[in-house]
Amino acid sequence: MRSPKDFFRPLAVGAPEPVREIPVRPSRMIHFFPASNPKMVAKVPEMAATVDVLLANLEDGVPAAEKDAARAGLIDVGRAWDSTETQLWTRVNSLDSPWGHDDLVAAVTEIGDQLDVIMIPKVEGPEDIHYVDRLMAQMEAKAGLSRPILVHALLETASGVANVEEICQASPRMQGLSLGPADLAANRRMKTTRVGGGHPGYVVRQDPDANDDEAPRATYQQDLWHYTIARMVDACVAAGILPYYGPFGDIRDTTACEDQFRNAYLLGCVGAWSLHPVQIDIAKRVFSPDPADVEHARRVIEAMGDGTGALMLDGKMEDDASVKQCQVILALAEQLAARDPELAERYGVAEARS
Repeated sequence: MRSPKDFFRPLAVGAPEPVREIPVRPSRMIHFFPASNPKMVAKVPEMAATVDVLLANLEDGVPAAEKDAARAGLIDVGRAWDSTETQLWTRVNSLDSPWGHDDLVAAVTEIGDQLDVIMIPKVEGPEDIHYVDRLMAQMEAKAGLSRPILVHALLETASGVANVEEICQASPRMQGLSLGPADLAANRRMKTTRVGGGHPGYVVRQDPDANDDEAPRATYQQDLWHYTIARMVDACVAAGILPYYGPFGDIRDTTACEDQFRNAYLLGCVGAWSLHPVQIDIAKRVFSPDPADVEHARRVIEAMGDGTGALMLDGKMEDDASVKQCQVILALAEQLAARDPELAERYGVAEARS
């Protein structure tokens, strides 16, 4: 067993020291694009200006015959990358695939100085992260990198969910987790072919009318992913890393997409994936606090003084727990406002600071 003192020591001679705290930057949407598509690669500067995270995808959605082209596209993007606001991520192929190892080596050694995060699919336990951790440290040393690249894991199997706490704690370079509902549904043998979101057959039903057995009974569709998201959020928060909702596959159903994103936001997720430009604005809207909530949070904090005790504000009791909740909202608002002048104006951040 390794000593806890070794946890923050480099895993390879010459590798950069591991981070002790995961940097929290705006990441309301992780916007995917296929790195094998030259037309999409050419649009990277345009896309980067509109999103918090731009991810070059090498895995699902890239045909086997185009895997090498996707890897080359990632390298081209990384070498030309010049954005200081938007993060550059990539999703490599799974560790049991013929391409995963080469993806990792190329990403770290060719453009590691530009990459913020590498997303690892189908992580089933801490041993997967330990393997990636050591390999990346070796490649970082070889490339002479001055900072470690962070790792983001996908929960796409029942084993991954069962081991989620250990996965989160497996390495200092763990940045966060995303839910992969399609692969997870298949692995669990769930009877749905949808990519995220609810299902019309997964419902609760109103009790029967006591006076009329034949009266219609209302049904209410439930969230298939509530348990998994909540468990993922708890595991991430306990480890000091960030939880994300993954993809919503029905691009046309923007209403249901917004509902799913908002459920995840309210449960504690910091962002979601966007697979199409129409989902970018949804993620921006959902994962940015409502201005009314920001104003209320500011009023509570101002009224509570040192943050202890309790008081009545607008007919509602506020106490130290309320202050902690409000601090979460206000901290996120100020972080987003620092990047987005329009949000800064809507949140009244400039006036609050003056």
